[in-house]
Amino acid sequence: MSIVLSHPTGNANVRAAANGFFEANLLAEFHTAVASFPGSMLDNLGAIGPLSEIRRRRFNPALQPLTKMFPWREIGRLTSSKVGFHNLTKHETGIFSIDAVYKSLDRQVAARLEYATRQGINAVYAYEDGAAFSFLASKRLGLQCFYDLPTGYWRTAQRHLQIERERWPEWIPTMTGFRDSDAKLSRKDDELRMADLIFVASKFTAKTLQDFPGKLAPVKIIPYGFPPVGLSREYSNLSSNRPLKLLFVGKLTQQKGIANLFAAVAAVKSHVKLTIVGHKACNDCPALNAALAKHQWIPSLHHEGVLQLMREHDVLIFPSLFDGFGLVITEAMSQGTPVIATERSAGPDLIKHDKNGWLVDAASTKALQTAIEKLLNRPELIAKAGHEAMETARNRSWEVYGRELSEAIRKHFL
Repeated sequence: MSIVLSHPTGNANVRAAANGFFEANLLAEFHTAVASFPGSMLDNLGAIGPLSEIRRRRFNPALQPLTKMFPWREIGRLTSSKVGFHNLTKHETGIFSIDAVYKSLDRQVAARLEYATRQGINAVYAYEDGAAFSFLASKRLGLQCFYDLPTGYWRTAQRHLQIERERWPEWIPTMTGFRDSDAKLSRKDDELRMADLIFVASKFTAKTLQDFPGKLAPVKIIPYGFPPVGLSREYSNLSSNRPLKLLFVGKLTQQKGIANLFAAVAAVKSHVKLTIVGHKACNDCPALNAALAKHQWIPSLHHEGVLQLMREHDVLIFPSLFDGFGLVITEAMSQGTPVIATERSAGPDLIKHDKNGWLVDAASTKALQTAIEKLLNRPELIAKAGHEAMETARNRSWEVYGRELSEAIRKHFL
C-alpha cells in the first residue's frame, strides 16, 4: 500500500505521522506548503530573523525526496501577518487566509492524484478543512480516504460554546468559534462523509462525533506522543512566603476556559501566582483586558521558551471547554510539570487522577478552585505527580504515535 499525505503547515503530529509512514514504507508523497530540511536553501533563509518561521517547519531529511511544496499562499499569509495586512488574511475571505491556504493545497493534491494513482498510490491521508477536494477525487479514482480530525466535531463545539455565551456574556468577544460560514461547515461534513477511516487523538473528540447527523466510517483513537523528556528537576518547597506558581498556555478565549481560570484564581488570591502565555482572540473584550492586568501576561513566546517556563512553574492549568487534544498537556508533562486538565480534552487519555496530574469538570470554576486549594494544602503532591508525569511521557514518544498510526492503516487494508 502507498499513501499520499497532505497538510499545509506540518504541526508536530503531522511530522510524526510523516515519519511513521516513511518508516513503515507507506509514504509515497508528502504535500505541504512550506517544508525546511537541514542544509537546504530554504532552511538557510530561515536563519534570517524575519524568516525564522521557516525553521519551525523543519522535517526529517529522509522525507525531502518525497515532499512536494506549494508555498506561495502560505508565504503570503506569513508575510501579510507580519506587516499588518489583515484584510489579506481575513477569516475565509482573505486571499492569504488560513482557509485559502488549506483549500489551495487540497486542490493541488486533488489535481495530482490521477497521476499518482498510475504510480501505485492507493490512499490519501488528509486533515480537517484540507480534504474535501482530494477526497472527492479519491472517490472517483477508487482510493481509500483516511481522515484526521484534530479538533472536536463542530456541532458539539457550537452547543458547548452557546452555553458559555449565556453563562459569560462579558466574554462573548473571545468566542470566535461561531465565525465559520455555512459553506465551510458543510464542507467539514462532506469530508467526514467521504472518509473510509477516521483518526482522532482523544476519547473526547471521538465522543463529539456522536453529534454527526448520519453514519460515519469507523473511528480510531490514537493519542499523540510526548516531546523528549526534559532533565530531572528539583521541586522547591512551598511555604507561606512562596505562592503556588500556576501557568496557562493557549489562546485567550473562553473556549479554553480562561474566565473560569481567572475566577478560580481570584478566589485564592495571594496564595498563587498566575502566568498567562498566549495571544488574545480579540482586542475588544474589557473582561479579558482587566483580568490580564492582574497577572503576568506574555503574548508570545518561542517553543523552547515555553518549555523553560513550564519547568519554572509548579502546575500547568488546562481548563479547556472544548479541545481535541491539547499539546501543551504533553509538553508540560514531559518537563515534569503536572497538569490540571478537564475531561473535554486529552486529559483522560493521558492523566491518571491524583497520580500524574488531576482531572476536573469542564466549565466548573468551583472544581478548578478545589483542585488548586488541594495543592496549596498538600504541596508535596506536586513533586510526586511531576515525576509520574515524566514517566508517562517517557513511555509514549512521538515515534510510538507514528508506529501506531501506521499499524492501524495496515490493519485497515487486511
